[in-house]
Amino acid sequence: MSNLQQALRNALVAEAICKVDRTDLKTIENPYITATTATIQAVAGTYSVSAMTVTDDALSVADEVVDATHVFDFEMKTANFNLMADFLDELIYRVSHKIDQFVLNKILDVATGAYTTPAGGFTTAANIAVICANLLSKVAGYQSGLASEPFLVIESTDLVGFAQAQVASGFAYADAALNNGFQGRYMGIKIYVIRTGTFVTATLGTLTATNSGHRLFGIEGMALYASPRGVSYEEKGVTGKTGKEVVAYGLVGATIWTPLRDLFVDITLA
Repeated sequence: MSNLQQALRNALVAEAICKVDRTDLKTIENPYITATTATIQAVAGTYSVSAMTVTDDALSVADEVVDATHVFDFEMKTANFNLMADFLDELIYRVSHKIDQFVLNKILDVATGAYTTPAGGFTTAANIAVICANLLSKVAGYQSGLASEPFLVIESTDLVGFAQAQVASGFAYADAALNNGFQGRYMGIKIYVIRTGTFVTATLGTLTATNSGHRLFGIEGMALYASPRGVSYEEKGVTGKTGKEVVAYGLVGATIWTPLRDLFVDITLA
């Protein structure tokens, strides 16, 4: 490891909660059949026929994330560590982090479930069990609901209520929290903690996000994000400068297929 001082890196979550596609497809198609309605009736042996409707659903990769810098030759020669490798590693991380933020905000933007927390949100310990129970009820009864992997993405400031609720819950659970710190599961929900300010009200490429003060609940593996060939990088010479220019970049698109959007909940903090 180099001795170059690095800023603290934020946790990345998108790959853990989404299905990831890194093929070269710029558009991913997912047609689905609009559900028909079954009828229960007295035995008659007759029925009516309704038309089957097929709807096209597609994910288009329409955004890219780029970060670049220049490393002069004298900087590389006078450094006591591999400056180029460190710069490149940092650029790849920054691109990956921005992709992660885009995916989380995009998924939250298209989620159709909605829930508003009691006053105090996740920072109030007494709210935690109530919120989690209500969120679980949003996906209960679906085949890919409670039997799958429900998750909750919160920001670091929300951890206050969770930490207090965990150490005050039960015996074994409270002991585990007291001895080992924050527990990554609560009521069967996997908890992901990201830095405050990840959910934003801002323009992120083609996405106009309005997610400040919101959090995300859903089922793992049901959302999709595409990043053709992942994060790439290039090193190139620049006319009039010694050393190399380094650039990292990646394409990104994300969605939830329409029939699955009820499995994701846009949480508004009260």
